[in-house]
Amino acid sequence: MKHILIIDDEDDIRDVAQVALETIGGWRVSTASNGPDGLAQIQLDPPDAVLLDVMMPDVDGVDVFKQIQQNPQTQHLPVLLMTAKTQATDQQRFLKLGVMGIITKPFKAMLLADQIAKILEW
Repeated sequence: MKHILIIDDEDDIRDVAQVALETIGGWRVSTASNGPDGLAQIQLDPPDAVLLDVMMPDVDGVDVFKQIQQNPQTQHLPVLLMTAKTQATDQQRFLKLGVMGIITKPFKAMLLADQIAKILEW
């Protein structure tokens, strides 16, 4: 069973995404409400992929992604960014960082698992 970690500071987003991915995707889902907690969870219970919010207080998603990339134990992890930033320049900047894909907020809960599976070729 695939395991996905959702890192997002918004409770509603985490809850909706978790339910959608568990029921529709059939995946095991872990959640974290901020970057440092997410990074700690990656070490304790490594996921198969990370769904990471871009705009979070304190440590934003881009910084969390860079920390994942800099760690030899986690740099192989596929990371998808979730963002409300729909400008092409923002999305190109995120893809240049090396993320696997971008999920635009607000997302459609019923389609989220399919979007992720398609990007990651699961």
